[in-house]
Amino acid sequence: MKLRFWLAFYIAKFGQAFLKLLRKNATYFPGKVAIKICPEFLKYIDRPKKIIAVTGTNGKTTVCNMINDILIDNNYNVLNNRLGSNINSGIASALLQHSNFFNKTKKDLAVFEVDERSSILIYKYIKPDYLVCTNLFRDSIKRNANTDFIVDVINAELPKDTVVLANADDLISCSLGKENPKIYYGIDKLDTDVKETTNIIKDIKTCPVCDEKLKYEYARYHHIGKAYCPNCGFKSPESNFLVKHIDKKRREIIVKETKKSYKYSMLSDSIFNIYNELSAIAILRTIGLSATQINNSIKKMKIVETRLSEEEINGKKVITHLSKGQNPVAASRVFDYVQSVEGNKSVILITDDCDDAKHSSENLTWLYDADFELLNKENIKQIIIGGVRANDLYLRFLLAGIPKEKLIKIEDELETVNMLKCEEVEKIFILHDIYKFDVASKLKELLRKKLNTSEGEKE
Repeated sequence: MKLRFWLAFYIAKFGQAFLKLLRKNATYFPGKVAIKICPEFLKYIDRPKKIIAVTGTNGKTTVCNMINDILIDNNYNVLNNRLGSNINSGIASALLQHSNFFNKTKKDLAVFEVDERSSILIYKYIKPDYLVCTNLFRDSIKRNANTDFIVDVINAELPKDTVVLANADDLISCSLGKENPKIYYGIDKLDTDVKETTNIIKDIKTCPVCDEKLKYEYARYHHIGKAYCPNCGFKSPESNFLVKHIDKKRREIIVKETKKSYKYSMLSDSIFNIYNELSAIAILRTIGLSATQINNSIKKMKIVETRLSEEEINGKKVITHLSKGQNPVAASRVFDYVQSVEGNKSVILITDDCDDAKHSSENLTWLYDADFELLNKENIKQIIIGGVRANDLYLRFLLAGIPKEKLIKIEDELETVNMLKCEEVEKIFILHDIYKFDVASKLKELLRKKLNTSEGEKE
């Protein structure tokens, strides 16, 4: 096997060098070749002494990038799979890229984004010292629809000595690594919390110990909140890192640790992204960075534009926001954020999740798990639906009780901008799928021209 490893190593290494000459660095292909030649390639390739893995249904890319950027800003010698993929071949490519021709790594620390389903192929060889889990929800019906299944996949090869950093407000994440050392993070009770959520999806409803229906001291969204069992006493764990206060005006959060609280700048005022930032703070504090180091780095950062961007154009705020198709919880969180933002708004929605959307009926099922009802608000003046799924989305909005006169559907996504009545609103949201960022960018440019033209006509 060692001979096969060296053959795979050098073929993949030379392949990587060739791709670099072609300026095609962002690829998992060399790692795919290496694993094809030597299935146990990850077992033999050298790796940094300390490894952090980040997984979860939503937010793992954002969290991984945040951890990487803060570490690099504080002069850590970091290896990551940002330019490849979050499956085994992407990690193999990242390790290859940062190893010399004698199979010795050039880095001291690795931060790997790990796809939940691929973890079973990774953790048996790459043993993370720390595993950060952002959250676990049902996902695409084709891959990760059942959370119990995903928990079993992650637990199958998770080393028993890996320290798991889990969201204390997410009982499903808390079920990872039952025998593993745990560190928890969470957000204290908020004014907007309730006793029972109205979301369509709730992935855990009963006590995992006695099967009694769970109750909540406070519920936030879906199954997220502080839960307890009235029968056996089972309850959500206490947080080692707890957000005690959120100041949206000053864009700050206060995080309480065991004996002291620390103030951090807030990257985004959506609760979902506060959880993301908190998970990054928790792991970075755990491995030894000071609160000052972390906060100084956060002040220099912003969420990548493929996830979220804001721009003021002639007095209108234009916001692009990732809204993943086939991921009902992620879509619901975005809809909730849109409706929570003050002021009159228009929404452009382009959530065709892949190129085969015209031909795959399976793509429809997530529409009826997502909370489109959240967009049924008086201050949302228009919803313009673009893409080949426009008719399906239009029907879903009607079923959510949204008045027909607020809805416009059109297959040509770039024509959606022409349907906007900009004078009626202060904010315009462009909600796009992960595969539609280029289209969202074009829409933003068209909107810029439209708003500039409108301003010129007024003058």
